[in-house]
Amino acid sequence: MAEEVIAKGSILGKLVPARYVLAILGSIGMAIVYGLKVNLSVAMVAMVNHTSIHLMQEKPLDHHTISNISSSSAEAVEVCSPPGGATNVTAKVEDGPFSWSEPLQGTLLSCYFWGYLVSQIPLAHVAENFSAKWVMLFSVAINVVCTLLTPLLTSAHYGGLILMRVLEGVGGGASFPAMHVMIASWAPPTERMVMSTIIYVGTSAGTALSILLAGVLSANWGWESVFYVMGALSCIWMVLWVILVQDNPNKQRFISAEERHMITSSLGTETKVEHHPKVPWGKVFRSVPFWAILIAHTCNNFGWYMFLIEIPFYMKQVLKFNVASNAALSALPYFPMIIFSILLGKILDTLQAKGKISTTFARKTATSICTVIPGICLLILCYIGCRHYEAVSIMSVGIVAMGAMFSGFLSNHIDIAPNFAGTLVALTNTAATLPGIIVPLFVGFVTHGNQNIGAWRIIFGVTIVLFVLEFLAFVIFGSGAEQSWNRSGAQKDAEVKDEKTPLKDVNVQQKP
Repeated sequence: MAEEVIAKGSILGKLVPARYVLAILGSIGMAIVYGLKVNLSVAMVAMVNHTSIHLMQEKPLDHHTISNISSSSAEAVEVCSPPGGATNVTAKVEDGPFSWSEPLQGTLLSCYFWGYLVSQIPLAHVAENFSAKWVMLFSVAINVVCTLLTPLLTSAHYGGLILMRVLEGVGGGASFPAMHVMIASWAPPTERMVMSTIIYVGTSAGTALSILLAGVLSANWGWESVFYVMGALSCIWMVLWVILVQDNPNKQRFISAEERHMITSSLGTETKVEHHPKVPWGKVFRSVPFWAILIAHTCNNFGWYMFLIEIPFYMKQVLKFNVASNAALSALPYFPMIIFSILLGKILDTLQAKGKISTTFARKTATSICTVIPGICLLILCYIGCRHYEAVSIMSVGIVAMGAMFSGFLSNHIDIAPNFAGTLVALTNTAATLPGIIVPLFVGFVTHGNQNIGAWRIIFGVTIVLFVLEFLAFVIFGSGAEQSWNRSGAQKDAEVKDEKTPLKDVNVQQKP
């Protein structure tokens, strides 16, 4: 019976490479985590009673206030009209039941990252030492449950929404460490960039689909439908993940013998390691390439969350798009971003396999793309004014270019220390979580009673400065070479490979 199961698994593995089954399901899992993470950004536009908030913010004008307004009228900031005229605004439809101020809205959006901040390092330890597969399942499952409970608890009190978002953040914090461990166990060195990109581009796909679906659902069936529909659809993935995915090729039954040998021989994991080596914490924190990743990750996340969370509000508050148009235009850039990210990863992998470029050069090139181009786009956005669709086009270019991060710093942990990839990404992503907390609060503070282009110029200016810091830190100090401290503990006697040299025989056939 066991032999029959193995034979059937081998046949299935020959038809569909197991490593790409993992990559596709991993991508869908990341899409679910990110989709359930950002759906509140769009749903909140329909949840909030904008008319009530506007009336609460209005104050009677005394003589002193009127004098100040008159004296500063020459410095008035340009205010945009809705695209297509006033009929494009559907205020009646967009007013929801909750009178949440801008600072409270910022808190509701940022509280996800409270849970995200504390869960990554302990769950990375679980993924590395026990099972990354089950950690990833936990990540998705807790997000699904909390999403389904969100409408009920939010209607009771906004504290219920905060609780659900914090718990979702705890689950979301497990996703990157778990998938980094899976990539380190499954991806041959010559396919590492493209597999990482396929998996992590799911964050963009989930973002795009979530923004689009949330806009349609909230506009037609109410804000509650966003959470019920998206939560229910995500349950299907969990069944497929349990059946079709294993922690490494040695445990996978749905894989051909040729593919298993190709992966394990290229990674040097033909034999099972009894004990995972202990993390050399001192050497990690003294590693310059690690700090380059951490700085790049943290600064880039500020820009990423700016696009991910706040652009829908910019389009609503400043450009005056309605809910449906807002969702469609916010989602639009993420689809070409997916194509661009995968193509870039494949090109860099191919050039590296042919010996044309080193891993270091590939990572620095990709990181430069995801830094310089978005920074230029934000600079243009500061001065483009109320030209609605030109502004949307510029934002789209910036978002597409940010897709290069999947082939850049975001996969660099696996290069410098594959044995501790989960821990390293947990460390850098924990630091990079701070922008997720800061960005909504910062935007809420700057735009409170000041929802115009002038306020957003301040926001975009701060983001540009951080992009410059990221670019300089990674280009100067980043590296794609495996670090000596990766071979600690049980593997301390292993030879450290040069970044340009494949870990094993380069002539091993790459496809089963």
